[in-house]
Amino acid sequence: MDDEAARTHLVSTADQLFYERGIRAVGMDDVRDAAGVSLKRLYRLYPTKEQLVEAALRRRDQDFRRSLASYLAALPAPRDKILGVFDFLQDWFREPGYRGCPFINALAEIGTVSDCVTSAVRDQKQAFADLLAGLTDAAGVPPAVGRQLFVLANGAMVVSAVQRTPEAGADARAAAVLVLEEAEHPRTAAGQ
Repeated sequence: MDDEAARTHLVSTADQLFYERGIRAVGMDDVRDAAGVSLKRLYRLYPTKEQLVEAALRRRDQDFRRSLASYLAALPAPRDKILGVFDFLQDWFREPGYRGCPFINALAEIGTVSDCVTSAVRDQKQAFADLLAGLTDAAGVPPAVGRQLFVLANGAMVVSAVQRTPEAGADARAAAVLVLEEAEHPRTAAGQ
């Protein structure tokens, strides 16, 4: 296996282990054993665990963006796409082995002591916020709505992991409908 294939294999293996067990619980020896590569090669390709964590997060970010974009591409209108984000999340929450958002988990575990992990998490969350901002802009609703939906989506990720229920996705979607309805048809203080 050449170095590029080894990197891909190591990142995939590490990502799975980190997500299943937690970053702190997985050592480089665990990654070596699961990937079937020598420790020397592992450290040559990824000199620190922190670099391997960052690579795993960045790969997961690419996969998440690609999957979400594919899911939303099938939906016809901007409003449908906005609500589709929450449907996508609920489907994700139903997957066997769902353990919460890997980016939030990584930040909670080691982000405060790792600039590169914090950077990977911030980049992913900014891209997700930008996606929601683009969808709300296309739907003709105020920019604040995109920020509100971002908070709802990330809150649903946490709640679904903590309570071990995919219903957080449906709850967040229902709240998103209310936020969108208010933005589309604002009530005045006098008219309430």
